[in-house]
Amino acid sequence: MTTLEQFIITRQQEREGSGAFSKILRDLGLAGKLLSFYLRRASLSGLLGELGLTNIQGESVQKLDHLANTLLIRLLSQNPHVAGLASEEEEHILPANPEGKYVVLLDPLDGSSNIDTGVPVGTIFSIYRRISPLGTPCSEADFLQGGRAQVAAGYILYGTSTLLFYTTGEGVHGFTLEPAAGEFFLTYPHVEMPPKSTYYSFNDNQLHEWEPSLQRYVADLHTRNRTSAKPQSLRYVGSLVADFHRNLLKGGLFMYPGTVQKPEGKLRLLYEGYPMAFLAEQAGAKATNGRQALLDVPPSKIHQRTPLFIGPAEEIDRIHTFLNTNVPVETL
Repeated sequence: MTTLEQFIITRQQEREGSGAFSKILRDLGLAGKLLSFYLRRASLSGLLGELGLTNIQGESVQKLDHLANTLLIRLLSQNPHVAGLASEEEEHILPANPEGKYVVLLDPLDGSSNIDTGVPVGTIFSIYRRISPLGTPCSEADFLQGGRAQVAAGYILYGTSTLLFYTTGEGVHGFTLEPAAGEFFLTYPHVEMPPKSTYYSFNDNQLHEWEPSLQRYVADLHTRNRTSAKPQSLRYVGSLVADFHRNLLKGGLFMYPGTVQKPEGKLRLLYEGYPMAFLAEQAGAKATNGRQALLDVPPSKIHQRTPLFIGPAEEIDRIHTFLNTNVPVETL
């Protein structure tokens, strides 16, 4: 059995690295262990429900949102290799250690609106090498380098098991927390998304608000399912990490498009879009905003929103065909 720390150290030695990057990953693993502990006891510890505050996104802050955000910021700010942090819950970037070589972006607790019902939730992270001079406070430009500049991205899923999946651009690796030992063990050495979709995940109650070309795609999807020997099944949790994780292992399409009134969508490009797109591409899948590969979408602000389509390459290519072809919508 290989622990997360053993795995990181081995890869660090193979690259002759300094260990700075590895220590950040180890701190993220520690945060996952601590949050797993709190989440398992949330209903017994008075941690469920809203805090009575609203975050920068205009969303009600759950008690566990606040706990996860505070824990991650305090833990990573103490790491001497972290120059700064950006969180979905914070309005501005948070400078940390001027001598740090990396910046970290966080969605501390994705899917938190489902916490009270026991639905799996997760932490999403993304790491970049800073571009501002060492010895100076990090700048917003360090966080706006674009998806292709990520040196690592991943997520921690809190469900029936606590799982940590990450990539550094050399495939996707998954670890499972053994609570008794307090260690993440390597259980998914090399993850690839199956090339065919088994599931599709989206809220088609909003179908009437989507652009006509996307409505045409959904009609096509339903037609294919009616005539297929192995039709895809609808599975939509409403928690990005949970939906993505299932689709990553079983093969499936996730969609959270914009609407005609709000074409920019709801999900955040830096905190959710880029890291999940990096993982998807490293697992042999694709991610797009409907017009171009998501990792190629240029960032302009730290809380930028984006439509998100992630799934097997063939299905994403099909979506591109529909969204970039001007044909009148058919009767649904």
